[in-house]
Amino acid sequence: MASPNGRQERVERHAATSLRFINQSQAELAKGDTLQASEKAWGAAAHAVKAAAEGRGWNHGTHRLLFDTAARIADETGDPEFFDLFKVASALHQNFYEGWESDYTVQKSIERVKRLVEKMEALRLQSTRGA
Repeated sequence: MASPNGRQERVERHAATSLRFINQSQAELAKGDTLQASEKAWGAAAHAVKAAAEGRGWNHGTHRLLFDTAARIADETGDPEFFDLFKVASALHQNFYEGWESDYTVQKSIERVKRLVEKMEALRLQSTRGA
């Protein structure tokens, strides 16, 4: 069984990766690489959700479980935006493979994913203070 300290280290690693990836996403967008920007934004969202799942002891090893976690967080907080913003990130993940979004929609979507990352980080910090 994983130690609680090991779990906290994994939470912090996922949270740090999420923050790094959202910054990288914005840098890729500034360079005009919307495909890489899209995938980095997806990674940022996925790691933010993984941090939340890990902190709660929930499995997060598949895309389906990430969606379940985002929905559970929305239910837990009473804020459906957590799930809605995660779905925006998923569209960016698809865009990495398909390249069907315009530069403008990628930019707007990354702004939404940044909001998700910020909300997830605030939730993480709130639960850390409450622990």
